[in-house]
Amino acid sequence: MMDLFINPHGVINAIYAEAIDLEMLGKPTISRASHVEPDELGHWFAQIVNGPNLGPFAKRSEALTAEINWLTENRLHSQP
Repeated sequence: MMDLFINPHGVINAIYAEAIDLEMLGKPTISRASHVEPDELGHWFAQIVNGPNLGPFAKRSEALTAEINWLTENRLHSQP
């Protein structure tokens, strides 16, 4: 699944996935919004670029879910 957020000016924002070919919608601009990495103890963290460090999480999948949820609520829903 891939959610697309379209603002009143027709700009589309999304968390990148390969569910659809974004080039069908125009020339995409892709930038990194976060990193998910383990620490030396094996705990997982989602570091949001210019945002919070989420975690620790026991599983990588938990960090990925937190990352997507945070980006969706704080970056995609808040786009002008």
